[in-house]
Amino acid sequence: MKKIAYIEIDTHAEIAQAFIDVMGGSHNFQVDYYFSKKIKDQIRHNDESVFLSDSSMILDQLKTKHYDLIIIGTVHRFFNTFFAITKRYNTAIIAHNLNFIKASKSDLMKSIFKGDMMYRLKLWWKEGLFYSSQVYQGATSLFVLDEMLLSGKYQFLPLFYTRDFKKSENDKLVVVIPGGVSQKRRDYQYIFKTIEQLNSDQNCDFVFLGKAKDSELKALENLSAKLPSNRSITYFSERVSNKDFEKWMQKADVLWCPIQQETEFFSIKETYGITKMTGNLGDAIGYGKLAVFPGNYQSELDFIVAEKENVFEQLTELSIQGYDFQKYYGRDEVQKKLEKLLSSLIST
Repeated sequence: MKKIAYIEIDTHAEIAQAFIDVMGGSHNFQVDYYFSKKIKDQIRHNDESVFLSDSSMILDQLKTKHYDLIIIGTVHRFFNTFFAITKRYNTAIIAHNLNFIKASKSDLMKSIFKGDMMYRLKLWWKEGLFYSSQVYQGATSLFVLDEMLLSGKYQFLPLFYTRDFKKSENDKLVVVIPGGVSQKRRDYQYIFKTIEQLNSDQNCDFVFLGKAKDSELKALENLSAKLPSNRSITYFSERVSNKDFEKWMQKADVLWCPIQQETEFFSIKETYGITKMTGNLGDAIGYGKLAVFPGNYQSELDFIVAEKENVFEQLTELSIQGYDFQKYYGRDEVQKKLEKLLSSLIST
């Protein structure tokens, strides 16, 4: 049985959770997980080997084991530590921001003074920010989580699978807009305006499945007070619990994802669907929901549907359409593909 270490001491707990879920019960791989306390507190795990770790401990922890492959879930800090790992071990890294990976030292230096300067200076002085490109170059493999981001040096890491659950029957159309309610990465102003101007007799609930605050929370409060009786909105002023997220995602008839195409990471421009994956992709697969994305979002995936002019009519039509997620994204199928990829990265 091959041995793998999965490290997440930075950010993406949801991706670490996806890896745990899809690899559970594997007869071909034994996986040890090394999580920071922040990550570990967000993870559901049963019999998996989970160890508390951080940037000061991980190198010593890895010395005591003999792993065939080490997977790093996020490299957005602790660059000096991860650089040392790539030099010593067969390492694969999940890439989240493809332009950031290519950023030169001068690009990074300029970016230090464009955002949270004290934090970014800490990355430079103490965590080896200028090693960032060398970390990615030193890795044996680079993974992307969206098939549309594939190019020569990247490999697709199949993680997301469709859960098998019985969908509840709704007495009205339930449209879920998943993600933090912030104008920064999604165009919520457009959503608010569209819902307010909607002219339809159909009963519908629009669910904003993410924490709303500041101007967006105020806009939701105002919108809620204006809507006619056949239309309602559900929103959250606190962090959405896992229980509520699961409940509403299972209940959803269709997803509406108003992604702003251009975004930034470390003040470096990224483009959703081209250099960066949106978490809404994993949401759609995980819960087996068709999803409406903006027309400028590039995707050839059948369950991602480009928004039309009459979006409410489109959402209604999609709510009664079917798509066989289990055929392409069933857990056994995804695990088989993942194990095949991992095997190819481990020398015999």
